[in-house]
Amino acid sequence: MGQLERLIIHEEAIQMSEVRQKAALAKQASAVMNSLTTEQKNDALRLMADALVKEQQSIIQANHNDIARGRENGTSESLLDRLALNENRIADIAQGLRQIVELSDPVGRILEQFDRPNGLRVEKISVPLGVIGMIYEARPNVTVDAAGLCLKTGNAVVLRGGSAALHSNRRIVEVLREALSHSDMPLEALQLIEDADRASVDEMLKLNGLLDVVIPRGGASLIRNVVANATVPVIETGAGICHTYVDESAELEMASNIAFNAKVQRPSVCNSMETLLVHESFAANHLRVIANRFLAANVAIHGCSRTMSLIPEAEAATDQDYATEYNDYILNIRIVANIEEALMHISQFGTQHSECIVTENAGHAARFLQSVDAAAVYHNASTRFTDGFEFGFGAEIGISTQKLHARGPMGLPALTSTKYRIYGTGQIRG
Repeated sequence: MGQLERLIIHEEAIQMSEVRQKAALAKQASAVMNSLTTEQKNDALRLMADALVKEQQSIIQANHNDIARGRENGTSESLLDRLALNENRIADIAQGLRQIVELSDPVGRILEQFDRPNGLRVEKISVPLGVIGMIYEARPNVTVDAAGLCLKTGNAVVLRGGSAALHSNRRIVEVLREALSHSDMPLEALQLIEDADRASVDEMLKLNGLLDVVIPRGGASLIRNVVANATVPVIETGAGICHTYVDESAELEMASNIAFNAKVQRPSVCNSMETLLVHESFAANHLRVIANRFLAANVAIHGCSRTMSLIPEAEAATDQDYATEYNDYILNIRIVANIEEALMHISQFGTQHSECIVTENAGHAARFLQSVDAAAVYHNASTRFTDGFEFGFGAEIGISTQKLHARGPMGLPALTSTKYRIYGTGQIRG
């Protein structure tokens, strides 16, 4: 089908802002998206994946411009790592799209059906949300993940990435839209807002009637702004102040490996650990060994007074430290008297994202898993596994820390809603 021929751009659109005009185009495209078959959507995703690999050098060059600008602006190396693209990362991103192709299409499923005494037959089916506004920060892989998940589920998407990745995102979307032009999917279903001013975000938050939902993915200040100011419904993806609690009975090698992985494997992401809580008995015997491993990896340690007595290299930790998502090689360590004190700390400072207990005590593990209010709670495993790919969902749209509609890593089913189809034979209500 012809793409632009099917999408009428009204003359008054010329007078619209970039944000409103692109949202309006996405809204028009969503009507076409709703009627695409699974195979049509999968064909489009395959073309997108192939195009990313084919055009990887132009994408990397655009990304180099963003990296250079970031360095000039004093961006930390950990955040530059989140921004950076290379051939291996682009290959992984493309593979993520191909994995989405292999996943079952959640749209059009009959979730429930029943007959009423008056003869009506009722079906509840899954349907696309419609038009999704995605607001995110410095990770250009999110551009592809969000596009793939939204398009697979029959949703149009309006992307607004951070200014730090503007060149990367612009080139990526150009490549993806060119691929869509060779498919049955309307290329207008994929939009990128290039206006880097914060006002463009504020405008998106008020586009009721054009956007059906907004999903923020980024730091705490971005998420707070979206939640506080949006009139469009929001699926909140929260900041990640994640904890690992090492209990008295924890096995040393396991505890060390889990804590080190949770902090150091990729500190710039939301499921990395920010605070290590350690039972006082375990700390007396083993904290020095674990701390040495962090110090050797150039992790700065902020600690409570008891931590500082065991680890003189540590700086004093404050409540502000415990409430900070560092996304960097900085770790808080607090020694606690028991599991109750650990639970209280997590309740006070956690962001309901990902929390872990390392213990050989089955009762303590069960209590922790039951008591901690978070989207993902772990026993003897790193918090770094809170991820759509690791959960088998393919790429993820984000990790929801709220309790309505979706929670935890959000894959394809989280991007659908429902509607009822009712079949009658002439019934009227008396």
